[in-house]
Amino acid sequence: MIFPSATRDVPEVPSVPRHVAIIMDGNGRWAKKRFLPRVAGHKRGVETVRAMVKACIERGVAYLTLFAFSSENWRRPKDEVSFLMGLFVSALEAEIGKLHANGVCLRVVGDLSAFEPRLVDLIRRGEALTADNKRLTLTIAANYGGRWDILQAVNRLCKAEPEKAGNYQECDLEAHLAMAYAPEPDLFIRTGGEERISNFLLWQLAYAEFYFTPILWPDFDVAALDAAIDSYRKRERRFGRTSEQLNTPASVANDR
Repeated sequence: MIFPSATRDVPEVPSVPRHVAIIMDGNGRWAKKRFLPRVAGHKRGVETVRAMVKACIERGVAYLTLFAFSSENWRRPKDEVSFLMGLFVSALEAEIGKLHANGVCLRVVGDLSAFEPRLVDLIRRGEALTADNKRLTLTIAANYGGRWDILQAVNRLCKAEPEKAGNYQECDLEAHLAMAYAPEPDLFIRTGGEERISNFLLWQLAYAEFYFTPILWPDFDVAALDAAIDSYRKRERRFGRTSEQLNTPASVANDR
């Protein structure tokens, strides 16, 4: 399926974002505030993921993308990285069946070559089991980076269509991005108080609405999600046009 691109088209503006992308930040600080090891925050964060999947289904969000582990997170302490890998395995083992039962399609994007074979096997089996589910597409970005995504797409494009070198268009590259199966995010949320995108979906977030909150990820609940969606609804999404254009009958007719 080919989705509209905000830089080439004027996408529809649904009242509920079709695609929500989230950087789940603040797990370690949540644990530190409670005099717990950082890993306790990551473990608690998995419960928030469950709640967000359920809430997005109930609100009609079709795509939920979560930044679980960046290509830069390998720089963290080795014991924390090891715990995160183990948590990923245990979460997949516990949740894949539930996701399937609830009609959720699981996708994992990123450079999986750095992961242990057991983890990669779990990912592939989970993706295969849930591939035909349509209720919600849950994407986990793991060992993912926006620059990596663009670079791997360029390499794949050059290999697939070398005869077009020098004449590639945006749509040619988009077909090879890791999330070519999903529309561009309408709403980007980052929890934890930081206000940057940290190499996440650099291409895809070109016209997303950004929402930053100081709430730490383990404390991010349904009310916090609703606040983010409410903020999104109040935005004027112009996609390069003026406010006056949005309010003219001709503009409305052209957008249909």
